[in-house]
Amino acid sequence: MDTLVGEAGGSPLRRTMGVAQLTLLSVGATLGTGIFVVLGQAVPEAGPAVVVSFVLAGVTALFSALSYAELAGMIPGSGSSYSYAYATLGELVAWVCGWCLILEYGVSVAAVAVGWGQYVNELLDLTFGVTLPDSLSAPPGAGGTLNIPAALIVVLAMVVLLRGARESAVANTIMVGVKIAALVLFCAVAFTAFRAGNFHPLFPLGAAGMSAGAASLFFSYIGFDAASTAGEEARNPQRDLPRAIILSLVLVTALYVLVAVAALGAMPWKQFAGTEATLSEVLVRSVGGGSLWPILLSVGAVVATTSVVLTVQYGQIRILFAMARDGLVPPLFAKVHPRTGVPRANTVIVSGFIAVLAALVPLGSLADATSIGTLFAFMLVNLAVVLLRRRSPGTSRSFRVPFSPVTPLLGVGFCVYMLGSLGADTWIAFGAWLAAGLVVYGLYGIRHSKLNGPDGLDSRREDPAPQEDSALQEDPA
Repeated sequence: MDTLVGEAGGSPLRRTMGVAQLTLLSVGATLGTGIFVVLGQAVPEAGPAVVVSFVLAGVTALFSALSYAELAGMIPGSGSSYSYAYATLGELVAWVCGWCLILEYGVSVAAVAVGWGQYVNELLDLTFGVTLPDSLSAPPGAGGTLNIPAALIVVLAMVVLLRGARESAVANTIMVGVKIAALVLFCAVAFTAFRAGNFHPLFPLGAAGMSAGAASLFFSYIGFDAASTAGEEARNPQRDLPRAIILSLVLVTALYVLVAVAALGAMPWKQFAGTEATLSEVLVRSVGGGSLWPILLSVGAVVATTSVVLTVQYGQIRILFAMARDGLVPPLFAKVHPRTGVPRANTVIVSGFIAVLAALVPLGSLADATSIGTLFAFMLVNLAVVLLRRRSPGTSRSFRVPFSPVTPLLGVGFCVYMLGSLGADTWIAFGAWLAAGLVVYGLYGIRHSKLNGPDGLDSRREDPAPQEDSALQEDPA
């Protein structure tokens, strides 16, 4: 573990973020499609109990957030739960965790990009009375051929990320402010049409429906750990990362519950089925008053989902950066441009892959795949806290999970419970993904691992992340 901390201290990435930027990075990665789009898929599963589903998902995330906060203060690296697993559970488990994170982050960006395209279509319809044809705005299996808007937003986010971490943080701060304002506006307008009778009965589909809704909505919480991927770009990571993680989760959960109550109070739950730009449709169907409110909300939703694409894409790139530095993926992913301090090749490759995924896969499939990868990674983080408390009880911790080991073990239990609520198709796809990951590890990772090199972990101290070739270093662009 000391080696990982030393690596973070000598990172070629630039330390430009304080607690405010880290908190907003986490909020930016979390607050988006989960409430603007996926709500429309979760309500038919849970009914009005979707409000309880948000709370259950939030409590599950809170247990994991406390564990993230402790580990982020101890291991301030870029790899998020991958780095924590590496320090506590060994390379193979860390690889599995990193492979899950690739699924979690990469697929979630694609899912958010699909949601972005839906709100762009809604905005075009409300403002100009036109929409993009399904063949160009929906993926195969959802009435389309190629989702051009979803791919476009991924490419635009790539352009911003290539400019540098500071510039990306500024753009994210502006977008977070816009989307919080949009959600507050939605609540203020929706509450004018509030009907308490819409919540009776609260559990029309039983506890199983509530649990299924929570499992789907867990997709909405994946972004709170994005701050931990910025460990090597934080000015004071031991102090600021734990604060940012917990602050962002509390803020996001409060907004989710408030918006869900407002939406269900304004529109009966059975009308949510089949909605895409869900919150906008709530205002159109229930509030009236012309198209002004839906237009404003759709603008906020477009900005909100742009922010999520930007920040989660950022997290995916930093996780691959950490894995490449450990030798588990090609070193190209750890090369940092000397002027911008950005892993440029990593950014372009990841963004290209996500753009293709967003263009070709429907939202529902992406959201479920994201949830299972997230829950699995969170489970490993909670276990890591328990193991580190036993192995390194005297190590300095800037934040300590209260009532450990009970709290992190409860986090494991909640994750297992939510995993059990996901469908068989999702589990089959996840099993195939893990199997592919083990094949990649066997063919490449174990052969190139720095841990298995001639000097073991010590070799990693002497092998900093490689810089890009001289041609790139001299490139003023």
